[in-house]
Amino acid sequence: MFDVSKLKAHVDQLLKEAAAVDRQRGEAPRPLFDEQLFLSRSKLITPCVEEISNEIKSLQREQRSGRLLASRTAHICDKIVAQIQAVQRELATQSIRKNEPQQSNTNQVPIHELYQDLAKHQEWERRLIGMKRDKTMLLNNCRTLAEQQVIQKEILALEGRVQRCQAAVTKIEKHITIRERQG
Repeated sequence: MFDVSKLKAHVDQLLKEAAAVDRQRGEAPRPLFDEQLFLSRSKLITPCVEEISNEIKSLQREQRSGRLLASRTAHICDKIVAQIQAVQRELATQSIRKNEPQQSNTNQVPIHELYQDLAKHQEWERRLIGMKRDKTMLLNNCRTLAEQQVIQKEILALEGRVQRCQAAVTKIEKHITIRERQG
């Protein structure tokens, strides 16, 4: 029998942390997570953690009714793990994000900060491309269709993140060029 009590306890703790961060920070300028990872397009963390909690409750209901299939369990558990990891990353980066300048006029941001931001985004892009490459290699070694589908969704989500990162790099490079021309 599959026991989700530890997972539920962990998600309950995440919910408390998410609520604290949401109270302190408020809404993000745009949705926090890719729509392939969370149905919620929330700009807060708490609704996303609640979505994880609801998935766990659904899993428990299916288990109690005897309708839970092993393939579905594996798929849902993989999704829940990916969601939890995403929320944990978001919570872990709060101290970094707190120190980032808010969306402001780039003419007010010192040019060295634009270069630092560019380097940071280029590093994120490099890491995301590496993660996508790793997932693609995993895809080639999948044994089941369910595994393939999960990894394909993860690859699509990573592709979206890479594209957003590349768009940010292009935008920062444009701001740097403008600032350098201005002197």
